[in-house]
Amino acid sequence: MFCRILARQLPASFVAEDETTAAFMDLRQPVPGHVLVVPRRHAPTIYELTPDEGAAVMNLAIRVARSLRKVFSPAGLSLTQSNGAIAGQEVDHFHLHLQPRKSGDGILRVYPHSAPAPTARAQLDELAAQLRPHI
Repeated sequence: MFCRILARQLPASFVAEDETTAAFMDLRQPVPGHVLVVPRRHAPTIYELTPDEGAAVMNLAIRVARSLRKVFSPAGLSLTQSNGAIAGQEVDHFHLHLQPRKSGDGILRVYPHSAPAPTARAQLDELAAQLRPHI
């Protein structure tokens, strides 16, 4: 769907675009100002993005975030991104959500019940050690 939007085959309300990325209004606006930032090249998930594309998406997200702050004066801002259906990804094209936040908006609860207890340092060190060789 996003490739068709980028090709102007489907309508969208564009906020900004350049040769690598584009930002447009999400069709669903749980809060006014919900914007999506996407790479122009089709990449289904973060795993297929090049480092340069990831940097370009974040650079445009920063510019959009500053615009959202000026226009909406939100109490906060959420950036969310999901990979795979199990994580909540609905469109098979990498996209970063920017949502201006206000108190009591009820969206994007990270821990629906309560935050988990801190993990033991030894376990965190072991997890980090497993990841390091693959970076």
